[in-house]
Amino acid sequence: MSVADVLSGVDTLRGVTTIAGTVGACCRVQRLVLPGGGGHTWTVLGSDHRPVVPAEEYLEYLRAQQVSPNTVKSYARALALWWQFLELFGLVWDAVTLENFGAFLTWLRTGDEPGVVSIEHRGARFAESTISARLGAVLSCYDYHVLNGVDVGRDLHRITHRGGGRYKPLLEHVARRKGRRQAVIRVRRPGRGAPPILTPEQIERICEACASWDPDTREWRGSVRNRLLWMLLAETGVRLGEALGLQHRDWHTGCGDTPYVEVVARDHPHEVRAKSGYRRVYVSDELDRLYGEYVWRLCEVGADLATDDFDGTCVFVNLDREPRFAPWRPESVYDLVDRLRRELSGQVPQAWSPHWMRHSHATALLLSGVPVHVVSRRLGHVDVQTTLNTYAHVSEDAEMRTVADWKAFTGGWRVGAHRDERIESGS
Repeated sequence: MSVADVLSGVDTLRGVTTIAGTVGACCRVQRLVLPGGGGHTWTVLGSDHRPVVPAEEYLEYLRAQQVSPNTVKSYARALALWWQFLELFGLVWDAVTLENFGAFLTWLRTGDEPGVVSIEHRGARFAESTISARLGAVLSCYDYHVLNGVDVGRDLHRITHRGGGRYKPLLEHVARRKGRRQAVIRVRRPGRGAPPILTPEQIERICEACASWDPDTREWRGSVRNRLLWMLLAETGVRLGEALGLQHRDWHTGCGDTPYVEVVARDHPHEVRAKSGYRRVYVSDELDRLYGEYVWRLCEVGADLATDDFDGTCVFVNLDREPRFAPWRPESVYDLVDRLRRELSGQVPQAWSPHWMRHSHATALLLSGVPVHVVSRRLGHVDVQTTLNTYAHVSEDAEMRTVADWKAFTGGWRVGAHRDERIESGS
């Protein structure tokens, strides 16, 4: 059963709840509970409280492509903003012009309604990166309808033979003999800076604030679960959602060989997922021993008896709140982050987040000379270019250090030149 079938009757909307902070009264994003335990999804409702058909058709296409649920929600938010803009300005979705898209960007920044031109200096409603993402989602929706034969958005792209320095895959000149399509309406975003990282000392302080080893009693004091999470993120570079989705069957303890964890794409009650599909990530013996200590503590409090399939339960579960032994929520992790920020104020960056662990891991690997393609595979990037774009500053710093030592690098050149001259003269 498709989402459109679920939404075909008014009564079905009883299972739909509004997402907090949506775009307003005339057009909004709605969270939909699918029947039969099929999980959740999102759709866009217009001022008549009915689904916006063109938007829903595109969102259904995304669901059929099995894109991330968070991506569906993000695209639904963008389309809700677009249809709110259309209703406010009295526009028809399949009769828009390039000028209308330009006005949409202005409206995203200012929020001014028709007939209002503000001369007051105000901050933008959204960051430019958010505006760019919203515009990209709307253009993708129009591209979808163009491919389905709807006469919309045909002037939203142009054919160009020069990509302005954008990355192109190998043999691009063979595959693209007729040029590339580029969006006419684009948002110029500031250049991406270096991703934020934590130093090894700062990561250790975060871990020690959760649990520490008491040499006198020879046991861990504090929350081993919390320490295990931060050590796992810092040592493997996995995303927070991937860590929360780990099951005990995914952790392969070392038995004379190197221990590893498997990142597996599967459904999760809190809708976290392995973004890049399956991969195997090797871990250290220290992390493996900490996991063993954590499992022992779980068994002591009866976690193994609370289920018939302990191997199929999540590694990170509730221990101090109900429902006990239920999968840990991302929101609970961020509550822990807020607490650690207060406890470690002045010792770690105030704005640090779990994703900083991933950036720190990748930066450390690249600085130690690990090839970028190996780092890319470990992080689960679909394309190595993503790794290069995100951590270009690391490789550039390494190259600059090499150039700085150019005297040692070229020290033997003159000797080689004299040797060649002697050979040519026959001496």
